[in-house]
Amino acid sequence: MSPRRPQRNRPEELKARLDELLRDFVDLDTRDLRSRVQALVPAFRVLRDLGCSLVPPEAGSAARDRILHYFRSYPKLPIPGEELAVVSGIQEWARRVRELRVEFGWKIVTGITLGDMAKQGDLPEDTSGWLSDLAPDVYVLLSDVQDLEAAYRWNVANEIRKKRSGVRKKTLEYLRANVGREVTGEELRYVSGAKTEWARRVRELRTEHGWPVATRASGRPDLAVGVYLLEADRQTPAHDRHIPDPIRREVLRRDNYQCLRCGWSHDLWNPSDPRHLELHHVKAHVDHGENVKENLETVCTVCHDEIHS
Repeated sequence: MSPRRPQRNRPEELKARLDELLRDFVDLDTRDLRSRVQALVPAFRVLRDLGCSLVPPEAGSAARDRILHYFRSYPKLPIPGEELAVVSGIQEWARRVRELRVEFGWKIVTGITLGDMAKQGDLPEDTSGWLSDLAPDVYVLLSDVQDLEAAYRWNVANEIRKKRSGVRKKTLEYLRANVGREVTGEELRYVSGAKTEWARRVRELRTEHGWPVATRASGRPDLAVGVYLLEADRQTPAHDRHIPDPIRREVLRRDNYQCLRCGWSHDLWNPSDPRHLELHHVKAHVDHGENVKENLETVCTVCHDEIHS
C-alpha cells in the first residue's frame, strides 16, 4: 500500500472538516482502544492536510519543497522539528531535511551541532545567548544561498568518515580537502562519526596545532554562524599558536580586518592569491613579547613571511 499523499485543499475547508470530525469523535470513555484510535484517523489525516495547505501552492507540491519554503521564510531562526512535521505533512520529514542539506546544498544545522560549537566558544557573542541552548530537534537555515558543491563534499566526508583514525585526524583531512571553502559544523560532526568531541578537536587544530581554521567568532565576521573555513593549507608558526581568540578578535577588529603592511583583506581573496590574515608579535615572542593586543598587529601571510625572513 503506497503512502497517502496530502490533499492540499483550501485551509478554510479543511478546518471546517476537522471541526466536524472532532465534534463527532467517539466518546473517550469507550472501552475499546482500537475503536477510539480508528475514529481519530480521519481527523489526523485532515490535520496533516491542513498543515500542508498553509504553504502556498507555488512553493511546490512535494514535502521537501514545503520544508524548504518554510526554512527560507525564516532564515537564521531556530525551527523546531514539530513545525517542519506540520508543513511537510509526512512522517519522514527528517529525511527530507537531510536531503536538503546533503543532496541540495542548503546549510541547515541542528541544535546538537550548535550546542557543541557554543561549548567551544565558536559562536559569536551576539548569537550565543539563543543558539547555545537549543533542543536537539531544532534546525537552523544558516544561509539563503544554495551551496552547489555540497553533494560532492558529503561524498568526500563519507569516505573520510569510514577511515580508522582519530576525530582530529579525520577533521583535518576533511578541512584540507576543502581549503578556502566554507563547511558547516554539521559536515564536521558527520566526519567525526557524530562524536561529541568534534568541536573541541576543531578548536585544538586552531589554537594548539596552528591550522588557520576560522569562524565568525574567531575573527571572520563575514562568515555565517555555524560555518568553518580552513583559510590556507599551512600551519601558523609555533610561537603564534596560543593567542587567545578574544585577543585575536580585538586585534583584527582594531586593524579593520586588513594587513597593516600592504592593506590586503579577505575581500581580495581569490584562488590564485590564497593568503589570509595572521597576527604578528611586534616584540618577538622569543624575546618575551606577550600575547596582548598592544604587542600584536594584523598582517597577511605574505607580509608575515617577509618579516620573518
